[in-house]
Amino acid sequence: MDLKVIFAKKLNDSNTELGTIESIYNLIEVPKNPTHGDLAFPCFQLAKNLRKSPAEIAAELSRKLEKDTGFSKVNPIGPYINVFFSSEKIGKVVVGQVLKAGHDYGDSSIGENKTVVLDMSSPNIARPFSMGHLRSTVIGNALANLAEKTGYQTVKINHVGDWGTQFGKLITAYKKWGDQQTVKENPIKELSKLYVQFHEEAKVNPVLEAEARAAFKSLEDGDEENLQLWKWFRAESLKAFMKIYDLIGITFDSYNGEAFYNDKMEEVVDLLKDRNLLEHSDGAEVVTLDKSQLPPCLIKKSDGATLYATRDLAAAIYRQRTYQFDTALYVVGQEQTVHFKQVKGVLEKLGFTWATNMHHIPFGLYLKDGKRMSTRKGRVILLEEVLREAILLAEKNISDKNPSLVNAADVAEAVGVGAIVFHDLKNDRMNNIEFSLKDMLTFEGETGPYVQYTYARATSILRKAAIDQYEFAALQDQESWEIIKLLNQFPETIESAYARFAPSVLAKYLIHLSQAFNKYYAKVRIIQKDTELLSRLSLVKAVTIVLKEGLRILGIKAPEEM
Repeated sequence: MDLKVIFAKKLNDSNTELGTIESIYNLIEVPKNPTHGDLAFPCFQLAKNLRKSPAEIAAELSRKLEKDTGFSKVNPIGPYINVFFSSEKIGKVVVGQVLKAGHDYGDSSIGENKTVVLDMSSPNIARPFSMGHLRSTVIGNALANLAEKTGYQTVKINHVGDWGTQFGKLITAYKKWGDQQTVKENPIKELSKLYVQFHEEAKVNPVLEAEARAAFKSLEDGDEENLQLWKWFRAESLKAFMKIYDLIGITFDSYNGEAFYNDKMEEVVDLLKDRNLLEHSDGAEVVTLDKSQLPPCLIKKSDGATLYATRDLAAAIYRQRTYQFDTALYVVGQEQTVHFKQVKGVLEKLGFTWATNMHHIPFGLYLKDGKRMSTRKGRVILLEEVLREAILLAEKNISDKNPSLVNAADVAEAVGVGAIVFHDLKNDRMNNIEFSLKDMLTFEGETGPYVQYTYARATSILRKAAIDQYEFAALQDQESWEIIKLLNQFPETIESAYARFAPSVLAKYLIHLSQAFNKYYAKVRIIQKDTELLSRLSLVKAVTIVLKEGLRILGIKAPEEM
């Protein structure tokens, strides 16, 4: 039930000269102060067509709307029409819908019979899973859940970075300075250390870069020794990554990384040759994208080695053939914007019309002391360490405030991990985030634990009330009405969050709903035997349904007790 649509239709019914329902809808505002009205309509733009002052138009329309029983009050203030809806009528419908639908509330069929493929997370093999990988992982997971909520089938692909020149560097470093036993004991730490050492040594010995390129070329050509090292590095890395994914509760439908496309790239090169799209540039082969005002897309280096673009082209073609996707989302940092424009541009030049439905979903960086994190420079914060520290802090808080809590360890994990995930998702994805463990682990204010605690508080009320059936009749207080209006906005919020590829829209909504509920809790005695008791409890039940479902979509658990 979209209150704006209802208001727009009633305005249109009162005077068809106001414009279409859609044009009226776009002008409707939500007053910052709820005491001014639930919705407001500014009449400025109507003055010229109707040849009256905005205040006259507002007064005239208000007199017509006053007769509508759907409004409890219509109040013209200058050029604005402010309306108050009947909380009894709207409340009964909205809360009834939530209670009836349960956790299906907010579902839609927008994406019915359509498939979305998401390229997400994609850490590099033989490197630690750092805070820098968190954003792609949790943003991608939230977008997948939002897509499913709106009816799409999803395919989550972890396109792991398991190929490329960096493996020539790592193989070269291992052969020069590595020790098999040391690497076996702590693979990721030691391999990462070797990778950093390579870049330090290469500063004073540039020949190492040429050796690394040669090592990778021999790997591409199937050199058995290098291939065995690569397989070992990959297997150990995936084991380490799975610990992180298990901890944050994220799964994938495919782990096909860059190496998977090695035998599929030649087809791309042949397609480009057949269409006369390949050009030679300083010994390399490129596709020019002058019409798109983009630099040439490099397909093969002068030594014949392939690049990211070659593999991403092969991957896109493979995914379309395999999944027949309607939309493909690449949840990758904003520094790759030009790269994805190039890949899309090349596919369009090849005549693949489906390429128009490929979208790069960029995001900002985690910064450390204002600087970008970097594995090669050794400036990195490990995600697993941050998660473990968050869980330990949650355990301490639980021990201090609720030492008798059952399943305290599970709750601490849900709260600690939830704090990290929510801190990321509540930020606009394009913003850079300065890494601050203190901010992430603050369990008050606009945080994941605050929303989780609100849910736990609401479920606690329902346990104490111990009723089996819920039914909402009516409530008169302003606090409950603010909650009802927010509950009504949940389906619209889901659609908006997905349409904008912005999980922060949902995260901020959950904060607002939690704040509204806590104001209600502070002012109203909920468990009080009177004629409104069942309606109050039904409202609380509706809040638990929406909070739990909202957290689930963001990839966060909702503990029943905290």
